[in-house]
Amino acid sequence: MTPAAGLRQVAVLGATGSIGASALDVIARYPQRMRASVLAAGSNTGALLALCAAHRPDHAVIADPAGLAPLRDGLRAAGLATRAHAGDEALEALVAGPACDTVVAAIVGAAGLGSTLAAARAGKRLLLANKESLVLAGELVIAAARASGAEIVPIDSEHSAVFQCLRSCRAEGVRRLVLTASGGPFRGWDSARLATVTPAQAVAHPKWSMGPKISVDSATLMNKGLEVIEAHHLFGLAGDRIDVLVHPQSLVHALVEYVDGSTLAQLGLPDMRTALAVGLGWPERIDSGVAGLDLLAEGRLEFEAPDLAAFPCLRLAREALVAGGTAPAVLNAANEEAVSAFLQGRIGFLGIPALVEDTLAALPAAPAGSLEALLAADAEARRFARQHLPPMPSAGIRTA
Repeated sequence: MTPAAGLRQVAVLGATGSIGASALDVIARYPQRMRASVLAAGSNTGALLALCAAHRPDHAVIADPAGLAPLRDGLRAAGLATRAHAGDEALEALVAGPACDTVVAAIVGAAGLGSTLAAARAGKRLLLANKESLVLAGELVIAAARASGAEIVPIDSEHSAVFQCLRSCRAEGVRRLVLTASGGPFRGWDSARLATVTPAQAVAHPKWSMGPKISVDSATLMNKGLEVIEAHHLFGLAGDRIDVLVHPQSLVHALVEYVDGSTLAQLGLPDMRTALAVGLGWPERIDSGVAGLDLLAEGRLEFEAPDLAAFPCLRLAREALVAGGTAPAVLNAANEEAVSAFLQGRIGFLGIPALVEDTLAALPAAPAGSLEALLAADAEARRFARQHLPPMPSAGIRTA
């Protein structure tokens, strides 16, 4: 298929997730300006088919090769001309080729690195929600974007807020950045209470609608730690110039303090469509479908320091940033394995930071001059973490 002339052609990676849904909502509001040309999902073929019927992309990609035949058959049965693809190589080729000029990178975890790098190397406008790509290989992604002329517009709410306050990804005149955190569902809890947390409680975020992994990261404050590392790469500031404040209302998304004493803040309702509209329309402002902020109705804005004793993941992320090299890759890999184990019931909530800390201690930072070195560190960290997990829980035997 030949993309329609004059329309922004958008590849939505992670289309069946919450960020993908928000992106498609904004895209659908501007049929004369943009369209979803590529939709990609992990393994939910049915959900991807439903999105193809609604948005009629040129290409649909399922990460799991086992889903290719059902996807192809479903598209044919629906009378859609959308072409079916499967696997990382197919996705990276589409992202790098003429099928799109804009990429919404919303695949969760290290799995999103390949397509993010492909978009950066190909000079696309990259709407970046996959923070793990920058945690794992930030220097490589940023260097690729600079070499190709790719435009990175962050769409995490906090980094979008910084981007808007700076109006560009330059840090001249900036004294520090302040990222805000809601505090998650367990703000104010001590270690004794946190030891009782269940997966169902951890994924029930009080403010944001997110997938299980990101919700758990928010509950442990690892999400904020990853965002500190991401902000370091995006905006070129050292980690000691990037602060975090807990702000339970989730209305102030970030603040930028300048050397003259001025501080600019970006405020808005907690809805990802705002940041996505910034990325899709920049430098124009376009309607996102999100209502304006009524400060009188919202009432007070509160801020407090994060509790690093109860939530050590933020400390661990900062330590990995200072260590540099492969340490952030080890941090990210160990965290992904720990969160997966928690969601499976293999470890408790406090076992997440414990496993991450043990992995970082066992695998000291090494030079990270190539993608191969980073991927090797990622694999080694996953092996270590898995070897130090308890066995899968049995289904149990019912007795009379």
